[in-house]
Amino acid sequence: MILTIRTDKPESELGLYTESGEQLQYVKWEAHRQLGETIFSRIAELLKQESVRFCDLTGVVFYEGPGSFTGLRIGVSVANVLIFGLGIKGVQCGGEDWIKEGVEKLDMASTTVLLPIYGSDPHITAPRK
Repeated sequence: MILTIRTDKPESELGLYTESGEQLQYVKWEAHRQLGETIFSRIAELLKQESVRFCDLTGVVFYEGPGSFTGLRIGVSVANVLIFGLGIKGVQCGGEDWIKEGVEKLDMASTTVLLPIYGSDPHITAPRK
């Protein structure tokens, strides 16, 4: 089973696919500022709907951006935790066909750290002192 994660905008998306790319489940929700609080419960619900356990996952496809700095940072962190915690493959992709491209790339993927593409420098406030 392959999990897809997209967190570049206020409406986040998760998908569950077979290794051949067949969509089993897909969910979108207005996560916005609650993404960090809701993403793991949404993943657990998605897996439960198909009677899939975390250990049944074989890969993760992450939407790399560009997009929201905080959303991408949370999404890539979750993807990397799953990849390294479960010892599975992971890839990052962008564009309109990111899921299809990602599923195809998983066969040749090696375990590596995924990194988001923000599209511009983050707007971080400078310290006052």
